[in-house]
Order: sequence, then structure tokens, then C-alpha cells
Amino acid sequence: MSGSDGGLEEEPELSITLTLRMLMHGKEVGSIIGKKGETVKRIREQSSARITISEGSCPERITTITGSTAAVFHAVSMIAFKLDEDLCAAPANGGNVSRPPVTLRLVIPASQCGSLIGKAGTKIKEIRETTGAQVQVAGDLLPNSTERAVTVSGVPDAIILCVRQICA
Repeated sequence: MSGSDGGLEEEPELSITLTLRMLMHGKEVGSIIGKKGETVKRIREQSSARITISEGSCPERITTITGSTAAVFHAVSMIAFKLDEDLCAAPANGGNVSRPPVTLRLVIPASQCGSLIGKAGTKIKEIRETTGAQVQVAGDLLPNSTERAVTVSGVPDAIILCVRQICA
């Protein structure tokens, strides 16, 4: 029986296939897809993650990213930086210099939210402090779902760190 697992036990996190789902507004989806799908194609190629975006003309769509943990984190970082780039390009209202934070809304099974929040909120507080990102777990389930929205906002680097910790 020994040796039949191909030595995957040493580094299980590298062999895990991760699926991350995000709720995105139409404008954000348009930004991620890009002209003629060029942006999403580039993200797929460079991250080697599988990225699907739900169809439909509803105000929000679900973006699903699947692949190795490294591929998923690479794709998330590219998406975060793309959204940040778009926020920077948007004309500042009234010459205000401070720009809005990048916000990603992750869709997480409600059964996993308890471990994300931690006892008396200790885990989520620790994630906020170590990453510098804002993290909020919705109190209610998403409509017709057993999942909750987890909103992560901040600068792209903070978001990437935060998503990494949430997945861990």
C-alpha cells in the first residue's frame, strides 16, 4: 500500500483544488471580462485558473475561480489589481484625492462562516489586524442559498492577504 499516494501527503496545500466564488456588479464584471474578453483571457492564461462568469443581465453575477491554491490566488490578485486600476482611472469627484478601496464579495458556505469569525470574533479580528483589509460577514444568508456574503475591502495587497487567510 505504501507509495501509492504519489507522495502528496508532504505538501497537501499544493495539491488542493480550490474554488472561490465572488458576487460582482455588472460594471465590475465588464472590467474583468474586458474588450472582446481579452482581460479575462489574460487572467486565465497567466494564472492557469479556470474562471467562469454566470450569464444573465441581472445586476450581480457570480464569478467562479477554480484551480490550485496558487492559481486561484494569482487570479484573485490580478482581479483585485484590475479593479483598483479602474478605480484610479475613474474621475475623482470634486477633486477628492482619496480613492475608494477595492471591494470583493466572496460567497462562502454558511457552515464555514463560524470558523472564519472564530470564538467571539477573535479569528476575523486577527485577519483584519494582520492583513489591514476590512472584512465583514453578512448576518443573513444570500437569497435562496445556504451561503453568506463575505465582503473584503482595502488596497489590493491587503485583499490578497485576506483572501489567502480566509481560504486557509
